[in-house]
Amino acid sequence: MRKCVNVLLVAAVVLAFPAAMLAADGREKAGETHKVESMPLAQGIAILGASFGASFCVVAGGLGIGRIGSICVEAIARQPEAAGAMFAPMIITAAMVEGGMLFAIVVCLLGVLA
Repeated sequence: MRKCVNVLLVAAVVLAFPAAMLAADGREKAGETHKVESMPLAQGIAILGASFGASFCVVAGGLGIGRIGSICVEAIARQPEAAGAMFAPMIITAAMVEGGMLFAIVVCLLGVLA
């Protein structure tokens, strides 16, 4: 039930941004005294999509690194003498997850700038 509420809230936020941009564009066309600089709808949606993509990358990377750490700590708790052998592969795996996450964030941000 909680996941459904979260999905509905995210959908409402996603739909609110283009509606706000259209409302600002309508005010400018109506000739009100304060001018609002408007951007094209496609550019606004691209920025919104890139920010959601980057945030999903960060969340997924954090979950992945947390899972790697928790499994390694659990394995060390079961077999403490193997802690030295598990540390280096854990760090390498976490670094690879973080590298992929940062690459995905850069791709999302370059999608907006290009």
